[in-house]
Amino acid sequence: MNRDPLVQLPAALAPTRPASEGGSAQGRRGGSEQPRFIMGIDGGATKTLAAVLDLQSGQLHLGHGGPSNQDAVGVHAATNALLQAADEAAELAGTNRQGLHTAVLAVAGTDTHAVEAQVRTYCPAEWIVVNDVVGAWATATGAEPGVGVISGTGSNVFGVGPNGRAWRAGGWGHILGDEGSGYWFGLESIRAALRDREGSGPQTALSDAAAEFFGAPSVEALAPLLYTKPLSKSEIAAFAIETARIAEQGDAVARALYEDGAARLSGQIVAVIRQTELSGAFPVGLIGSAFKAGEIFVGPLTRAVHAIAPAAQLACVEMAPVGGCVLLAARASGTDRAVAQEDLERLIDGALAR
Repeated sequence: MNRDPLVQLPAALAPTRPASEGGSAQGRRGGSEQPRFIMGIDGGATKTLAAVLDLQSGQLHLGHGGPSNQDAVGVHAATNALLQAADEAAELAGTNRQGLHTAVLAVAGTDTHAVEAQVRTYCPAEWIVVNDVVGAWATATGAEPGVGVISGTGSNVFGVGPNGRAWRAGGWGHILGDEGSGYWFGLESIRAALRDREGSGPQTALSDAAAEFFGAPSVEALAPLLYTKPLSKSEIAAFAIETARIAEQGDAVARALYEDGAARLSGQIVAVIRQTELSGAFPVGLIGSAFKAGEIFVGPLTRAVHAIAPAAQLACVEMAPVGGCVLLAARASGTDRAVAQEDLERLIDGALAR
């Protein structure tokens, strides 16, 4: 069986890379050219966000698009969402696709090769397409050795070790994976509610909550909605907010779901730590709406990771994932030192607030 990494980190985005591997994007585009505009895009299952940074003025401009996960919407719709967000952000910055020196697009999905091929057709060669978990890693670690953990609608884990070895675990989509994600918690909560209704499982407040949340007359009436409507991934994932609330109120079934989700997701984190040979103190950044559950989820996750990596520094990441993509674009363009992570976070927060 092939044991190569599931996600390759392009040499231009690696924490350290020798000059023999191609140098910076400046060298690839003609030596003395001074980059002005760089772009990062975070493409997800529910929305797409593009950020163009003007390195001369220090201004940042955002563009928005719909879902860009090809597993959810298909390759053409995904590509269109990416281009829509990119064009909007570039126009606000006073440029266009050709005027962007470098762009890094981090796109959700089990396989991004088809989207990458489409992007190659419509965009400059300097645009780099990676899986969205690479952008999450960069956001979580400042694009340095460590681990990025996504748990939003879906889940995924990616890390890079001190020697540059990259490894991904999870990211197999809602049918084969997404353990410990909002979708997983939502679906498992509905299953627990149905087991309560039929008497094969313990009683739980999730039963009444699920019927009310989805507007069904009873919990048994909820089941057909998953087949005949059907409910979307994001609609099911949204119920995780109720699962967290009920768990905080002491419901044993809801609390057990968070223990189970933490155990499954921590198993993937541990696999990444071991495969990348991370040791000592290193960041494990937690990104996504599922972590808003707080201690009920983060607590057991932290304890499980610390069992094999006691000095690992787990923390919820404040910067939006698109920030990591901008950091990677800066690295690829050879302008790393011009972009401070703290300043970038402030710029993104300000732009999102407008």
